[in-house]
Amino acid sequence: MTLTEQIITVAAVVVATMLTRFLPFIVIGNKRETPPYIKYLGKVLPCAVFAMLIVYCLRNVDLSSNTHALPEILSIVVTVAVHLFRRQMLLSIASGTIFYMALVQFVFATN
Repeated sequence: MTLTEQIITVAAVVVATMLTRFLPFIVIGNKRETPPYIKYLGKVLPCAVFAMLIVYCLRNVDLSSNTHALPEILSIVVTVAVHLFRRQMLLSIASGTIFYMALVQFVFATN
């Protein structure tokens, strides 16, 4: 990519990001009460994202492999435990991911 194309690409990403961040406030405004469907989405979307991540991460798990999906199961348990303890989704996902990576790199390594 040329320098001009890089600048245009970065500018397009910045504009798109700003638009998605500011558009709800422009449409709904600060003076009106938040519509009920937006409040509903705020409650259900985090759980839906979590469920989608679980399905995505487990889609290729083979129970008949040599590890019998043990790293995945243990990582899910850690993720759920951290989430129940701290109630912070990012921390839960990060801890489960780090635990999983440690398991497959050091405990269940197939060298």
